[in-house]
Amino acid sequence: MKKYVMLLALVVLIIASVAIALTWDGGDPLKEGEKMAEKSVLDFTMKSIDGTDVKLDSYSGKVLLLVNVASKCGYTSQYRGLESIYGKYKEQGLVVMGFPANNFFWQEPGTNEEIKTFCTKNFNVSFPMFAKISVKGGEIHPLYKFLTSKQTNPEFGGGISWNFNKFLVDRAGKVVARFSSKDEPESQKVTQAIEQALKK
Repeated sequence: MKKYVMLLALVVLIIASVAIALTWDGGDPLKEGEKMAEKSVLDFTMKSIDGTDVKLDSYSGKVLLLVNVASKCGYTSQYRGLESIYGKYKEQGLVVMGFPANNFFWQEPGTNEEIKTFCTKNFNVSFPMFAKISVKGGEIHPLYKFLTSKQTNPEFGGGISWNFNKFLVDRAGKVVARFSSKDEPESQKVTQAIEQALKK
């Protein structure tokens, strides 16, 4: 019995260690003294899910909701809510942007083509989707390095905690709000912030 308890405790310890390793954000992604040339979200160029370059300054004057997405996550159904708010507010200037990432328990294993097919078939996604990137760790994409660093985003910086974290960006490219994975796209908390940003 004693051996069984010790073995169980060891298994729990190993699982906890793996979970910590997978979710640890590694601290501020910008090293001390390092600076980024980009001053706002609009300074970046991203690859669309179809592989074409997209300069984010082409969305200047729009309100942006940037979301790191995944196809095999407990929050994947939020695609439905994201598409709903995009449909509701796009005429007022909202653009939802999906950035697939495979950083959390390998919940986005597919190719860009597979991800696009999944989103279209299951959730009728019509908002812009981008090529798969890393949103944390050593291979973090520069856009997410910018978003999560306290140096470049002092008010809303901090590591991505899981899939479907959300950054709200105003018409000038400044991050004005951040929401966790648990914050549903259609929740009052999120929609009020969107409406406020759209009024400016």
